[in-house]
Amino acid sequence: MVTTGLGSSLAYLLSRAERSVNRGLAASLAGEDVTVEQWRILRALADGRGHSMGELAAAVLMPHPTLTKAVDRLIDRALAYRGPSAGDRRRVAVFLADRGADLLARVEGAVAEHHQLIEAAYGPDRTRQLMRDLEELVESLG
Repeated sequence: MVTTGLGSSLAYLLSRAERSVNRGLAASLAGEDVTVEQWRILRALADGRGHSMGELAAAVLMPHPTLTKAVDRLIDRALAYRGPSAGDRRRVAVFLADRGADLLARVEGAVAEHHQLIEAAYGPDRTRQLMRDLEELVESLG
């Protein structure tokens, strides 16, 4: 285990792991011309409730300007649409379009395969434990 230099920084190691995981996920999604960020947006919208841009930005970990551009691209491809919010019809929400749901269903297999590759490399028990530990870390720092 590296204990000096950048390797001694938790933030650095988490960033390296995130980049490695996302690089593999991006390769899995490339066949459907979907970015990791777009996939996260589609997954968040799949609950069917419709989300404000603020809610969506928090859910998918994206700054508002970047999210707006990504959502606009999804709308241009008819994968998502804007409409009135169910809770307040004066507010605009983003929803998953049927075409977006179809795309999401197609890429879920590739996403699952990517997860299985991680489990094969790191071990299923260790992967599950890592996910639990990261969830607890996020909650603790909340």
